[in-house]
Amino acid sequence: QVQLVESGGGLVQAGDSLTLSCKPSGRTFGRYSMAWFRQAPGKEREFVAAISWSGDMTEYPDSVKGRFTISRDNTKNTLYLQMNSLKPEDSAVYYCAASTLRMVVTITQADLWGQGTQVTVSS
Repeated sequence: QVQLVESGGGLVQAGDSLTLSCKPSGRTFGRYSMAWFRQAPGKEREFVAAISWSGDMTEYPDSVKGRFTISRDNTKNTLYLQMNSLKPEDSAVYYCAASTLRMVVTITQADLWGQGTQVTVSS
C-alpha cells in the first residue's frame, strides 16, 4: 500500500526559510492531488496548501499566502512545501496528504497521510 513520508522539518529562527518534502513509499503519486496540513499542540489540524495532480492549480489559506509555495516534481515523485518568512505561529507538525479528488483542502477529503515532520520557529 502507499505510504507518505515527510522530511525537512527542524528548528529555525523567525524570518528563516525551510523546505519540506513528501515522497510515497512503495508507489508513485500517480494522479493524486496533494496537500499540506499542520497541527500545533492542543489545536485542530489545519489546511496549509494544496496542489492538483499536474501542478497547474494551487490553493492557500490567507495565513500562509505569499509566504508558502507548494509544488510537485512528478519526475522525482516528490511534493514540496517552500516556507519563507517563517513566524513562531507556523510552528507545528506538518503532514502531507493525498486524495483522488481534483483538489484536497479539508482533512475529510484526504485519503492518505504521512507521519508528520516537526517545524519549530523560534523568536
